Amino acid sequence: MRALDVRDTATFTDYFLLCSGTSDRQVSAVAHHIEETLKDSGVRPLGIEGIREGRWVLLDYGDFVVHVFLDSVRDFFKFDRLWGSAPEIPIPEER
Repeated sequence: MRALDVRDTATFTDYFLLCSGTSDRQVSAVAHHIEETLKDSGVRPLGIEGIREGRWVLLDYGDFVVHVFLDSVRDFFKFDRLWGSAPEIPIPEER
């Protein structure tokens, strides 16, 4: 998982959260979990794309966008390299 500060390179959001799964079911499950967890905290998405297909799910929360990729799709589109100039934000590991 990576978090990127894209405020200097994107006009539509401030942050990207990038994560991956190894199957379309896992990608969809991760996206659903993120959506439900944030909804429980009172945060609702402006839009969600791709959750049924489970290849590349985009959850748009305005100030931040969550991308959940199938590993092969993330590699194919080279998304990390595309936004590679954006500063990475450290994510503390869960205990």
